[in-house]
Amino acid sequence: AMHFSSVSPKLLLQLCISTIHSIFASVFSKVRYWTAGGCKGSVSVLPAAAAAAAAADSKLNQSKDRDATTPTSVNYHFTRKCNYKCGFCFHTAKTSFVLPLEEAQRGLKLLKESGMEKINFSGGEPFLHEKGEFLGEMVQFCKQDLQLPSVSIVSNGSMIKEKWFQKYGAYLDILAVSCDSFDEATNQLIGRAQGRKSHLENLYKIRNWCQQYKVAFKINSVINTFNIDEDMSEHIMELNPVRWKVFQCLLIDGENAGQDALREAERFVISDQQFQEFLDRHSNVSCLVPESNEKMRNSYLILDEYMRFLDCREGRKDPSKSILDVGVKEAICFSGFDEKMFLKRGGKYVWSKADMKLEW
Repeated sequence: AMHFSSVSPKLLLQLCISTIHSIFASVFSKVRYWTAGGCKGSVSVLPAAAAAAAAADSKLNQSKDRDATTPTSVNYHFTRKCNYKCGFCFHTAKTSFVLPLEEAQRGLKLLKESGMEKINFSGGEPFLHEKGEFLGEMVQFCKQDLQLPSVSIVSNGSMIKEKWFQKYGAYLDILAVSCDSFDEATNQLIGRAQGRKSHLENLYKIRNWCQQYKVAFKINSVINTFNIDEDMSEHIMELNPVRWKVFQCLLIDGENAGQDALREAERFVISDQQFQEFLDRHSNVSCLVPESNEKMRNSYLILDEYMRFLDCREGRKDPSKSILDVGVKEAICFSGFDEKMFLKRGGKYVWSKADMKLEW
């Protein structure tokens, strides 16, 4: 046995500290055991302080769950490559990366499990990769396997073939085709063209296919300096889309503005007043859905080609970590998504073709 009289003061102090440390560790481990529910079925009483801490933790976690954004409607830009060169494009071909199909499907499943009801596939040009087969596989997976209420696509329409509708049309709710002008020369000036092919011929052809294969038809138009004075009412009414989305040309740093951008969209930009004048001119078009810069900037949940949410609040696209690496709940915190603005701009609407009561 050790005689304390023979122990140096320094060693004695170390022994005391070690003993106190052991006592604290023992108490701490018991509290952790209690708060983890280790005493279930026993008569041990949870100390009041530990109980209060556990209750506070529980409330905090419930609050986090309540506050967590639900990815109700997601825009998945799975490719950045495009065969058009629209001068104002704000999602440009900065990479040629596309996820393997199995990984993309894994991510889509994670989104469905987190509350996704609508997926919109976009690009780039989504029909470019594997001639639309990759897109078709994802569309079928989302409708058939995930049972999503709404599956939609935004395309420039130039690559779509009738056989795609024959194979995948049953799984698609909405097809939106981008068209900024009903004057071929204006589309050429904007870059909404490939060679001398007629963009408008494609538009009307796809409208007829949508009718034939029971897919809701939609038109997207970006209003800019080249089409600001155009009256599109007659053509829109003739095409009769379920929705005509009218966007104000938007600058995004690193995409269509700034040093590293692949486009220079400054010359396409219009003022809020000019945009309002265009809207006023088309006020008789009942399917028109306007989207100003303010409404657009943070009211979309955008996933890039790596399945990262893109935060546009600072006028650029700041990516989160991929949902494939950290899950939807963590990644969505960095999306900058404004759910109130999403609802204000009419982001939630009748988006399943089964509920649209359309006359095919």
